[in-house]
Amino acid sequence: MNTLTSNEHRSNIVHKASRGMVWNFLAYGLGKLVVLLTTSILARILARDDFGLVAIAVVVINYLSVIKDLGLGVALIQRKEAVDDAADTVFTINLIVGFFLTIIIFPFAPFIASYFGDPMVAPVLRWLGVTFALNALGAVHIILLTKELDYRKKFIPDMGNAIVKGVASIGLAYAGFGVWALVFGQLLGVLTSVILVWLVLPWRPRLALKREIAAVLMTFGATVFIEDILSIFNENLSSIVTGRLLGLEQLSIFTLAIRLPEMLLIGNLWVMTGITFPAFSAIQDDPNALRRGALMSIRIVQIIAVPISLGMLLSADPIIRVVFGDKWLDAIPLLRIFAIYAWVHSIGFHIGDIYKAIGRPDILLKLTIFSTVLLIPSIWIGSRFGLVGLAWGQLFATVVQQIVSLKIASLFVDMHLKDIVGELKPSALGGAVMIPVVFLAMTGTQSSSPFMQLAVVSFFGAVAYIGILWIVERENFVQLLKKVGVLI
Repeated sequence: MNTLTSNEHRSNIVHKASRGMVWNFLAYGLGKLVVLLTTSILARILARDDFGLVAIAVVVINYLSVIKDLGLGVALIQRKEAVDDAADTVFTINLIVGFFLTIIIFPFAPFIASYFGDPMVAPVLRWLGVTFALNALGAVHIILLTKELDYRKKFIPDMGNAIVKGVASIGLAYAGFGVWALVFGQLLGVLTSVILVWLVLPWRPRLALKREIAAVLMTFGATVFIEDILSIFNENLSSIVTGRLLGLEQLSIFTLAIRLPEMLLIGNLWVMTGITFPAFSAIQDDPNALRRGALMSIRIVQIIAVPISLGMLLSADPIIRVVFGDKWLDAIPLLRIFAIYAWVHSIGFHIGDIYKAIGRPDILLKLTIFSTVLLIPSIWIGSRFGLVGLAWGQLFATVVQQIVSLKIASLFVDMHLKDIVGELKPSALGGAVMIPVVFLAMTGTQSSSPFMQLAVVSFFGAVAYIGILWIVERENFVQLLKKVGVLI
């Protein structure tokens, strides 16, 4: 009876996580659509340096955001006892650290601006620093919604943030606010998110700091905290090197070029972790099931990743012209490289969830350290050859990291190279058919407008890819569509 109850509980958790993932995908997709439309409009209005200024400030904010969290978010999600007291403690710590970072960034902003050689970085950074205090007011609410896998409610503040930020930024840009359109749009979006999350979640915090609970939470979150610091460093290293060595205008080009792969592919992979981690956790004691789950995740991810990556690689020219305008044509070669980077990054993307599920997050930390050691010289050397060289350096480091990661994962879930290759066959077959179709469509529409060319290429490329998959993966497609319909 206990075993049955335990199995039912696991099944319920996985079902709840799956349903949450659908809502998370919906929130992410609609949110990023708003961001894409906003960026497309702003790219035509604002100066190129404006994006570089905000990109530098956002990098600094991202680093400090890890310090603000201290790994307490993950610790609170994992905690089962005295959750209310723990939530109050985390809220109090977040509030203290958030306001401290907002204040401390004022005297340090000029030094950061000096490092990047542009005094405008300082006021932009100071204003964006206000987000630390604002986010502290709603961070625990978001954590509690995540803990309960209630992504349907989380959808509301997420969308509110994206819509208000987009509308405000565009309105201010047309009014002539320049870079401040991006800054104040960001602030208004965060403020809206905080207000909405307080409305959708009735939990009300108390200012309380229980040392015993704080000590336990910080101990649990220590490994996550260190791994987060290194991950954020790895994710933003290219931006730092570009801004420092190549200038803010080059950073603007870099930022827009990598934004599409991040929004269309990498961001979706992060959303999928909402199902892979709980699913792997539920089968952690069954090696065969864990192996099948790992291989299935690779198969599904590649079915999604291959057409997106190939589409960006083959039609980078019309994509940049349509989305960002002719002012950003020098981002075209970068987009092609980052399309390959996003695909490589997607292979085995969720392997890290296996390490966490089997109670070995230390392996994930060691892999992150390895990635950091590899990434620093790769990007630094690549930057000597300009933006394109830097992008190739980042791609090289990612290829090596993925090879090592998959090799180590094979030791824990008994995966071999032939198994992985087998899971890549459906997407590889679809991609092999898609490439000549897209190439012919590009050639046949050379005299058309960029918008028409992109529309034709996208249509025929999608039809070719989905058509092949419908032949070789029809049963899985039908099951997936039925499952999504039930979850919604």
